[in-house]
Amino acid sequence: MGTSKRFINHYKNGYMPWHHENADFNLVKMVEKWPVPPCRALEIGCGTGTDAIWLAQNGFDVTAADVSDIAINMASERVGKAGVKIKFHNIDFWTEGLDEGEFDFVFDRGYFHSHKTDKKRKKFASKVARQLKPGGLWLSLVGSCDSPPRKSGPPMHSATEIVKGVEPYFEILMLKASRFGSDMKVPAKNWVCMMKKRDA
Repeated sequence: MGTSKRFINHYKNGYMPWHHENADFNLVKMVEKWPVPPCRALEIGCGTGTDAIWLAQNGFDVTAADVSDIAINMASERVGKAGVKIKFHNIDFWTEGLDEGEFDFVFDRGYFHSHKTDKKRKKFASKVARQLKPGGLWLSLVGSCDSPPRKSGPPMHSATEIVKGVEPYFEILMLKASRFGSDMKVPAKNWVCMMKKRDA
């Protein structure tokens, strides 16, 4: 089963272990400390909208996309309650595009790491690069293999796998070990990777 269909089915079955009520602290910290000033931002795989809402509340012009119509409907409802504006797209980013070259900042929390091969990760990175303006930034939170083997949870990747996937299209500005901001008692470990689009 493909990645997109798998996530569609998860939402249909009410299986959303990645859902979190508060913005992921890794996103908050990077935006505030890097800093990433308010700009036109895209979240790929926005889920129920928690992080997109936080960006909008902090002055970003946010576009958010997800393959699941259930996720988009949930996110839209939460946006209404939060009193912010976000442009939502119910699309499969893997096969469909948005306005290329229009964004200053892209964020994904576990979309990049859903692809299991170097070839697919490179293809995804190339699609992200096409969404960004020259010099645009991409912040990706990627499941880490620096933890004991497990049967469930986020995919587990090495730093080497991340580098091989993104370097043709991005300069890696920072890659550090962390954990996901999560409502779970023991959040999964991750990599926090900040990247800059390479010059054409």
